[in-house]
Amino acid sequence: MLSSYAKREWLTIIAIGAMLTVTFCIVGQWLLAVLALLATLAVLSFFRDPERRIPTQRGAFVSPADGRVSSVHEVEHFEPFDGPAVCIRIFLSVLNVHVNRSPCHGVVKSITHRPGKHLNALNPESAEVNEATLMVLAHPFQGHPIAAVRQVAGMLARTIVNAARVDQTLQRGQRFGIIKLGSTTELYLPKAHQPQVVVNVGERVYAGTTVLANVHPPRPGKLPRSGEAESESESLHAGDSAAGDHADADTAGAARAG
Repeated sequence: MLSSYAKREWLTIIAIGAMLTVTFCIVGQWLLAVLALLATLAVLSFFRDPERRIPTQRGAFVSPADGRVSSVHEVEHFEPFDGPAVCIRIFLSVLNVHVNRSPCHGVVKSITHRPGKHLNALNPESAEVNEATLMVLAHPFQGHPIAAVRQVAGMLARTIVNAARVDQTLQRGQRFGIIKLGSTTELYLPKAHQPQVVVNVGERVYAGTTVLANVHPPRPGKLPRSGEAESESESLHAGDSAAGDHADADTAGAARAG
C-alpha cells in the first residue's frame, strides 16, 4: 500500500520506471531493464504505508512516526501548553516509513507552519531551526492541550504534508500526514500530566504501534503544579478504546512546505 499523501510522486515514479524498463526491453538491454525495475521498486518503497495494529490500553500515547528515538528531554516552557513539556524526538531515515499518525485520541486545536532552514537531520540543531509544522491536540471534551506533534523538514526531506484540519477529531493511530524522505518528528506532552516515558534513546519505534508514554490521571486532591483542574480521571482517556487504523477520508487542508 502506498501513501495517498504522496500520490503525485509515486505515480510519476511508476510512469518513469515503466517507460525506462520497457525501452530497455525493446532495445534488448535486459540487464538495464531489470536494474530500472528494481530501482523503481526501491524508490516506491519510500512511500509505503503499511497497516498497523493500534494499542487500545487506556492512557497510552503512541509514536507519531517510524524511526529511532534520538532524544528524550524536558522543555522548560512550551508555548502551546503554556508550561513545561516532555519531548520525545524521533529521527526518520530514508529507509523508514514516512507516514505520520496521531499519538492519541484528540481534537486538532491548531496547525502552525514555521519557515526555516534545511540542515541535515543528524545535526541536533536542525530540530530547532529547520522548517516545521506543529499540530496541537486538545482533550476531546475539556478542550485543554494534551499533546503536540511537530514535523521537521531536513536536508532531503523538504516537503511536509499535514492533512488534518482544525477542529477535526483524530483517533489514536490515525494517519494525518507525511514527511517525504525522512527527517524528524517530535511528540510533546504536558509535564503537568506527569507522563511516564517508556522508551529509551536509540530504541526503534513504529508509528501507531509503539507506546512512547503512559499518562494516568492524578490522584484526587493532588492537582498538577500548573493549577489546572486535571482531575478528569476517566475522561482524560475517553475514546482511547475506539482508536484504530481509520482511513483518511479528508486530505483537504494539507500543509505543504518546500
